[in-house]
Amino acid sequence: MEKFAYSINETARVLSLGRTSIYAMIADKRLDAFKLGRRTLIRAESIRRLVAGEG
Repeated sequence: MEKFAYSINETARVLSLGRTSIYAMIADKRLDAFKLGRRTLIRAESIRRLVAGEG
């Protein structure tokens, strides 16, 4: 089953970027993030849009 959301660390690993860059993309609304408890998660669809150049 495919994941619906990724942690900050997983997203950084998938995109070959640092955590600071991921947080900057969240702040710029280039990545769609949400909180689940204390964790910040990134929607998988948001990562796909960014890689496809739509985000």
